[in-house]
Amino acid sequence: MKPLSDLRIDFMGRRKIAFVVSAVLLIVSIGAIIIQQLNLGLDFTGGTLVEVRYGAAPSLDAIRVLLEENEFRDVSVQTFGASTEVLIRLQQAFDPDVGAEVVSLLRAEGDSVDLVRAEFVGAQVGEQLRDQSGLGLLVALGVVMLYVAFRFQYKFAIGALLALMHDVIIVVGVFALFQLDFNLTVLAAILAVIGYSLNDTIVVYDRVRESIRTSRIDDMPQIFNEAINATLSRTLATSGTTILVLLALLLLGGDMIKNFAIALLLGVVVGTFSSIYTAAALLLPLKLSREDLLPAKKELDEEEEELP
Repeated sequence: MKPLSDLRIDFMGRRKIAFVVSAVLLIVSIGAIIIQQLNLGLDFTGGTLVEVRYGAAPSLDAIRVLLEENEFRDVSVQTFGASTEVLIRLQQAFDPDVGAEVVSLLRAEGDSVDLVRAEFVGAQVGEQLRDQSGLGLLVALGVVMLYVAFRFQYKFAIGALLALMHDVIIVVGVFALFQLDFNLTVLAAILAVIGYSLNDTIVVYDRVRESIRTSRIDDMPQIFNEAINATLSRTLATSGTTILVLLALLLLGGDMIKNFAIALLLGVVVGTFSSIYTAAALLLPLKLSREDLLPAKKELDEEEEELP
């Protein structure tokens, strides 16, 4: 079996299939975001937060079912630090007696339960968090575009930005499609996805740039294939080890970081796909050429004058 470094896969020859796959994923994701909308967590919508302490580690599912049977709406239950510390989120108006009411129900099941705190997260705070986080996401994408344009060339910046938007929309779309809880930890994961995907894209773009400058041919698809194949083993090794860590977090990390791990897993998989296919393939319709990477004519003339 050949090592990855010896493989010569025709990625650009299959770019139309990749574009179709990306288009379908984007259409489904955008449709889910518009039609079903995100299932915003308590961080964004406001509601009641109750923290309780058990004598022994409880069943989170049993707590959730019990509260829902007693007409508590939109119940989210997760461990908070230790396995005996439980955080209960209720998307409903705050009642000063809600903490005592929840503890009373839980004690009725024969468990030793103490109330730690009961707080209200206002909708106004949630709106500010939503607006500021959205602004932060846009600023991150803008800074990325400026960085890539400065380091490479503006066509690379457009390709990188479109690839990053592709990754973010698909991750958010999956959360909307399956109505997974979208909170601040998920938003943090999406920002991490931007950084991870950009890092992979920069590695591919750097090799593409060097290949264009050193290659004796003008066949851009072939040059892109050589560049992607040269970085493929590095890309897959990085993604593979990251996925293993995220699977461990998903399976062993508990409910508190479950959606965080899901968002990162999706982001790594989609980001790897976009780095290999989308980011490089987008340079072809943008008509990247060797001339785009050559110094300006004035600079060339000055260099020739300096030569003895």
